[in-house]
Amino acid sequence: MTNRATVAVSPTRGPLTKVPEITALFWVIKILSTGMGETFSDFLVNTVAPELAVGGGVLLLSASLWLQFRAPGYRAWTYWTAVVMVSVVGTMVADVVDFVVGIPLPASTVLFAVVLAGILAWWYRSEKTLSVHSITTRRREAFYWATVMTTFALGTVAGDLTAATLHLGYLPSAGLFAVAIAVPAIAHRWFGLGAVAAFWSAYVVTRPLGASVTDWLASSHADGLGLGTGWVTLAVTLPMLTGIAILARQARTEFREPAGTEAR
Repeated sequence: MTNRATVAVSPTRGPLTKVPEITALFWVIKILSTGMGETFSDFLVNTVAPELAVGGGVLLLSASLWLQFRAPGYRAWTYWTAVVMVSVVGTMVADVVDFVVGIPLPASTVLFAVVLAGILAWWYRSEKTLSVHSITTRRREAFYWATVMTTFALGTVAGDLTAATLHLGYLPSAGLFAVAIAVPAIAHRWFGLGAVAAFWSAYVVTRPLGASVTDWLASSHADGLGLGTGWVTLAVTLPMLTGIAILARQARTEFREPAGTEAR
């Protein structure tokens, strides 16, 4: 018997996944959300007490995930709000590991990579799939969001590693990750890399790519344009919200009953 609290069902499409379709707009919004999370996290920590910023971020993340888990299916605004809060809090977690705990960036990059591999292995052993198109139960959704959170933390420290420890700077780091994100797509299309492996490989890279770009825009003139974290956050948020609104409208159109169909 199907648990209705766990799986939402469409009369024509079967179980509803809890995540959006993977389209070009998905990747654009994902990269914008990563950049916004980076600069907004820095803005909050430098504007209010760090303890208050982290505590408030964790509370908002918890609330957004609670709403996401309660949703019967994919809801654009609910889903992307959770992604944004994961981006903000993931940045804070990575910064705490680096600046508070004092784990060097190379070690924390390895640490988060091992944690990510462990979550993916546990997920696959439990569910026999890592496909985002299979997120139709709460257990799979829990694995999904644990993976997403870890990819944000990993991407944050990896971006800081290239920019600071390896002394590449933000703009060259952005160029490096722009090339890196194309590798899974090329490998999938021409060399037989599986769709699931290609997706998660690219997903990890979206974080340091977006964060490197917004860090370059916001940082001082020594390594950026010096526009400030507040203004850059606003400039990135506006197109991100526009993209989410487009996805929300598309979702409403997709699930709207065709005109002339009688209720049964």
